[in-house]
Amino acid sequence: MPLLVWIVLFAALGGIASAALAVVFLWVPEAHAARILPHFVSFATGTLLGAALLALLPEAIAGSGVAASHAIGLTLIAGLGVFFVIEKLVLWWHVRGEEETHSRSGDSHGHHASGTLVLVGDSLHNALDGVLIAAAFLTSVSLGLVTTLAVAAHEIPHRVGDFAILVHSGLSRGRALLLNFVTGLASIVGAVVAYCGLRRALEILPYALAFAAAGFLYIAVAGLIPGLHRRADPRSSALQVLLIALGIAVISLAERLAGR
Repeated sequence: MPLLVWIVLFAALGGIASAALAVVFLWVPEAHAARILPHFVSFATGTLLGAALLALLPEAIAGSGVAASHAIGLTLIAGLGVFFVIEKLVLWWHVRGEEETHSRSGDSHGHHASGTLVLVGDSLHNALDGVLIAAAFLTSVSLGLVTTLAVAAHEIPHRVGDFAILVHSGLSRGRALLLNFVTGLASIVGAVVAYCGLRRALEILPYALAFAAAGFLYIAVAGLIPGLHRRADPRSSALQVLLIALGIAVISLAERLAGR
């Protein structure tokens, strides 16, 4: 199968199929969903950490050579900085949107402001996921599979939350679901663009992998773990540790089964 076909298929899996899996929660009572979703977040945290530290970063160092490991480290730091700035911009934009919404509390345009932000933010996020998946597949199919697994794992709880925001902003459940699928197409666009760019400059591929590792680490450490700390009772904490370990173990097993 041509590599581009692999990339498109698995970018679709990461961006669109995760939205389809999130649909399951439409039929789960809200009280049950509220108990289940934190477990997905814990598992996703483990898969992101495992993919970054057991797959992407080692492959980046191996691809660049030990002599360039310092440059890989700098790329990792720069990537963390870029994701920090991106999140700051998204938060600033979100606050502006919320202020607009509150200032137009009786206006339908105001009610849709937060929904529009979610759609734009999701599209950009999915496009970046597509770039990361393409960079991984250009290194090896097995690394691409592991990366897609990590992307899909953290996208499921993310999509459920976004669906709730879209419904709250005034969209029907059917329209919110359709738009959730449409934003997933951005992952394919990002993957194809990355494929066309990176395959012509394979020497920068290890640095693209280091950047991808930075993205996964940032999402796990800055995005998911703080939310897990909101539940600090011993039982919840122990279960979180077990599920994070399970996520790491799944990535490790996937690496071994892929023959890496």
